[in-house]
Amino acid sequence: MKSWILPTILLIGSFFCNAQSFNYEKLDKYFDLLEANDKFMGSVAVSKGGELIYTRSVGYCNLAEDAKADISSKYRIGSISKTFTTVLVFKAIEAGKLSLDQTLDDFFPEVPNSEKITIKQLLGHRSGIHNITDDAKYMEYYTQPQAQEQLLDIIVTAGSDFEPGSKAQYSNSNFILLTFILEKSMSDSYPNLLRSFITEPLGLSNTYVGSKIGTNSNECKSYINLGTWQEQPETDLSIPLGAGAVVSTPVDIVKFSDALFGGNLLKTEYVELMKTKQDAYGFGLFSFPYRGRTSYGHTGGIDGFSSLFGHFDDGNISFAMTSNGANMNTNDIAITILSTVYNDPFEMPEFNNYEVTLDQLEAYVGTYASPGFPLDLDIKIVDGELKGQATGQPAFPLEAIAEHQFEFKPAKITITFKPEENSMLFEQMGASYQLVKK
Repeated sequence: MKSWILPTILLIGSFFCNAQSFNYEKLDKYFDLLEANDKFMGSVAVSKGGELIYTRSVGYCNLAEDAKADISSKYRIGSISKTFTTVLVFKAIEAGKLSLDQTLDDFFPEVPNSEKITIKQLLGHRSGIHNITDDAKYMEYYTQPQAQEQLLDIIVTAGSDFEPGSKAQYSNSNFILLTFILEKSMSDSYPNLLRSFITEPLGLSNTYVGSKIGTNSNECKSYINLGTWQEQPETDLSIPLGAGAVVSTPVDIVKFSDALFGGNLLKTEYVELMKTKQDAYGFGLFSFPYRGRTSYGHTGGIDGFSSLFGHFDDGNISFAMTSNGANMNTNDIAITILSTVYNDPFEMPEFNNYEVTLDQLEAYVGTYASPGFPLDLDIKIVDGELKGQATGQPAFPLEAIAEHQFEFKPAKITITFKPEENSMLFEQMGASYQLVKK
């Protein structure tokens, strides 16, 4: 459920969007290429001025049933749920049921520092409440249902990481608590509040609080690519609640985005508060830069799902992307969509087809280690494919990109072997290590 942010793009492009200049054909070819190379499974939608101008789905919603994704396929959207929850908080404020300066001890005095923590700080990730999804123990219970009392006990036991208001640090625990606060203050369940205040008024028929994935209802399973697509375990959605339990489609998300930023959900003053950042966090929103423009939206990640939505005032554009499996950096996909929207040039990706013989692969097999690297790295051949596996972690496929050089794109890993020295250079996200074969 953690978030990621689009990188700053420094290229100069046109500052206006015209639906007539939208190159549907080129963007379709781009997604055809991703699908043909097994790089992405998911759906996207783009709107301009409140009208859909592009939708596309690729890959499978459910591999076991050979069910292809379509524009009505529904995905778990992870932390985009926080934007929906924030809207509900402002609905409660508008109704006089909550205030931004109200403190947490009015609801849950057992939470450490509750008398100092405000609703505003919960919304802006400034409460100091520890993020329970960061803990190794979370993996022991995340697939099992948890009652409110159990979640509160977990949050209380996890304690506080810093003095409330002193800094910002992302914590899903904030929005789990906001879910409970909404239910107490509005005397209704979170699913009903979502339905009453957002989905029914906007006609979002494919947006709701999820439960166990219902493939018969066109709800997608999620996957990770480890040479082949592997189905991922399901988080029990009694845990993330308003922090990450919403299910939706890109079409519904852009409708929600258009309504929010068009002033059809909340007063303008509340929307502006949501957009106002302190230490990179707004209330239920991040800002994403693209070629001199700024969009406001959120990201989501849960199990093997990833998602993103954003709204640009420049051109009155909303876009959304949901994915149930990616074998590449989804930032690149988002940037390609925006390049098309704003009629900026982009190059079609070239996926590597570098051939390596089995005899050549044999030279790389072994266990590699370094005093400065925390884990041993086993290199092995499985079914004719080179794979890496760090101690205690799942194996991952290595794709040949040049002589002696391989990569695992989802984790941004590049390995350059030096067979004559029985060593390798391991690189990941700017860090590099020299490892030697044992």
